[in-house]
Amino acid sequence: MTRLIPPLLMLSLLAACGAAGAPVAPAAAPAPGVALHGQVKVGVGYSE
Repeated sequence: MTRLIPPLLMLSLLAACGAAGAPVAPAAAPAPGVALHGQVKVGVGYSE
């Protein structure tokens, strides 16, 4: 009986500080990899 008291006490403490309501799944993570957006201009400036 005395072996059950500490685990039950810890369980009650953890349950008391938990969030109310059902668990909610996190948002979907983006696909791995590199995505680049925008414009790039590459060149050499030359004037006479």
